[in-house]
Amino acid sequence: MSANILEKYTGRNGSGAQNGAAPVDESEIDDVGCFGWLRGIRDRALSVELRRANGNIVAIPYHTIERFELDPSDGIVLAVGGKRICLKGRNLNLEVQPTIRLFEGLARHKVPWIREADDREDSRSGTVVESIAW
Repeated sequence: MSANILEKYTGRNGSGAQNGAAPVDESEIDDVGCFGWLRGIRDRALSVELRRANGNIVAIPYHTIERFELDPSDGIVLAVGGKRICLKGRNLNLEVQPTIRLFEGLARHKVPWIREADDREDSRSGTVVESIAW
């Protein structure tokens, strides 16, 4: 067995993988608008990056998220360490591609990043994250 194949599946190539999980290759992430999606059936993100339009980014490890909540009038709320992270926008659980929905993806650890929409984006269709507050 090739060492490269072994490293891919064990995450022991010195690239900073944690907990035995191989790092995610950016080519394995689909950009579906305001969020990324891991396309592999067994792929799971270790954390989710929350990217604000002003350039601020915070990464939240999935294992620290205590609760995922979707209220269409309030948005998506993530409970993390007794605090709330609020994602506000439109169509936050709309199926943007077959079987791809933001809220369901968060609950299944399939979303490696979420970004706020900027002014240039056409926000008339699809999932739009207008603000991220932490």
